[in-house]
Amino acid sequence: MADPSRARLYEELAVESRRYLAAYVLFNQAVADHLGMHPTDVQCLSLLTAEPEPVTVKQIAELTGLTTGSATRLVDRLERGGYVTRTPDRQDRRRVLVTPVPERVARVTALWEELGETWATVFEDHTEGELRTITRHMRRASDFSHTQIRRVRAMPKPD
Repeated sequence: MADPSRARLYEELAVESRRYLAAYVLFNQAVADHLGMHPTDVQCLSLLTAEPEPVTVKQIAELTGLTTGSATRLVDRLERGGYVTRTPDRQDRRRVLVTPVPERVARVTALWEELGETWATVFEDHTEGELRTITRHMRRASDFSHTQIRRVRAMPKPD
């Protein structure tokens, strides 16, 4: 990288990205602790409520990066807590669909909404163009992260 100014910006971005990701992980843990849930369960509910349709356990495994066995145990916990139901797929009776229970998930979304109102203050001074740039960045970073997750999972374990 020839431009030292750009190199410094990349360094600063790398440090701030690590801080941001760590802060998010700690925030997710605090939300999970507050709700008496496991952090992975909270994230799974977040992902499930972002999906337009019910999903299979295999899809949950793909969304979360868990094995299908771990995803099954996660769904078992959520089902015991009343957060999801399992129903046979009408098009393929061999498949079981996992659906969030709106009344029970409302407990979690109420907290997300309360915190989301204050989260919006972070963006108040941004223009619409800047918000579009941030949104594009978040989308690209998410896609890139999924690619990197697959790459890391395929690597041999260090000694």
